[in-house]
Amino acid sequence: MRKLKLQMQVSIDGFVAGPKGELDWMTWEHGDKLIEQINELTDSSDTILMGRKMTDGFINYWTSVLEKPDSPEYTFAKKMIDIQKVVFTRTMTDSPWVNTALAHDLSADIKALKNKSGRDIIAYGGAGFVTSLIREDLIDDYYLFVNPTTIGQGMTIFGDTDGYRKLKLVESTLHEYGVIVNHYQRA
Repeated sequence: MRKLKLQMQVSIDGFVAGPKGELDWMTWEHGDKLIEQINELTDSSDTILMGRKMTDGFINYWTSVLEKPDSPEYTFAKKMIDIQKVVFTRTMTDSPWVNTALAHDLSADIKALKNKSGRDIIAYGGAGFVTSLIREDLIDDYYLFVNPTTIGQGMTIFGDTDGYRKLKLVESTLHEYGVIVNHYQRA
């Protein structure tokens, strides 16, 4: 059975975005080892899950990078566009994006994806979508990229999840520029 892995940026005080979805607090400088870890995590997956609200910005950003073959992000952008994506939505019936399917039943559709053959599945967000994944106990591995920043208030992924989740720390890696990647699994 395939695993569902979450990759999420988080502040030291537990927020994944500012009150209005701001991401300006994130550490955008990545050293070689962090880039290597991101690539390993991405390469272990053949499907990306996202919520509808995040999808336009995500796909538009990586598509724009593909227009710049000299960009240091070009190879990664190609992965992001080429990998099959599944977007969870309550309102859309047709996908306007390349390599992107729509899904509507969070629990049933993810369980079906986990039972298909292939590499693992990775979820990127946004906050409301990830909270729903946590609430339904669908995430197998959490990769929390803790940025050396506090923001005081904002969006969280654990605040409305109907109780606690016991997790086991598998690995914690400090990277250049102060980002710590904590890998947790269900205890």
